[in-house]
Amino acid sequence: MTTLQGKTLFITGASRGIGKAIALRAARDGANVIIAAKTTEPDPRLPGTIYSAAEEIRAAGGNALPLAVDIREEEQVVAAIERGVAEFGGIDILVNNASAISLTNAQNTSMKRYDLMMDINVRGTFVCAKHCIPHLQQASNPHILTLSPPIDMNPKWFARHAAYTTSKYAMSMIVHGLAAQLAEDGIGVNSLWPRTVIATAALNVALPGGAQYGRTPEIMADAAHLILTRESRTTNGNFFIDEQVLRDSGVTDFSQYLVTPGVEPMIDLFVEAGHD
Repeated sequence: MTTLQGKTLFITGASRGIGKAIALRAARDGANVIIAAKTTEPDPRLPGTIYSAAEEIRAAGGNALPLAVDIREEEQVVAAIERGVAEFGGIDILVNNASAISLTNAQNTSMKRYDLMMDINVRGTFVCAKHCIPHLQQASNPHILTLSPPIDMNPKWFARHAAYTTSKYAMSMIVHGLAAQLAEDGIGVNSLWPRTVIATAALNVALPGGAQYGRTPEIMADAAHLILTRESRTTNGNFFIDEQVLRDSGVTDFSQYLVTPGVEPMIDLFVEAGHD
């Protein structure tokens, strides 16, 4: 399988950034995309809405269903899944992309921000999977792909931002659990994480100026496409790194993904500098 033509993807946080890039890559195959995100009005700091994303997806060759969804609210998730199934006839792929970030230490992390990260990153990932599973069980070559890192218990990943690290590792633990639970159903459950920082509006908010030292979201989209077109029964329980996925497919030149030509991209959190 080399195409997502006719497949239906439920992508959280697909109004911008990596989520939108994954959606656009699938759209070029002729896929259907359920855009499950909160933004309905433009935000100067975080441009893009579910409606502008839908226009881009349609222009790229796909079908789009923009739905205003706060994944912290189970009822909204259930309603969005039902709308998507009614529109496209089922769900083949869930992409857990939505995430909240705060790179703050314990005393500088407000409990409001702590709850936001736990509710979106952990609870949101779980509730979307929980309610998509019955539909994925009816699909051919079904996948769940979560944007979360390999788990490395080195204290350095916790020291500066324990709350954020805990929330992202909890997402990965959900991947680990669902991969084991759903193996017999033939649902491929995997995670994907970037080797280097990815230039998104959210990155510039969390790390001002960091985007110039990153790669574009398209590298994650291309890696995700390679994973999601693999046989789901034999692609399960992996913690993929974007660059390695592409290298395994024969890519050797990554300059096309650089935001700033000639600038060595910054290694992302949870990845050792020598990781290939």
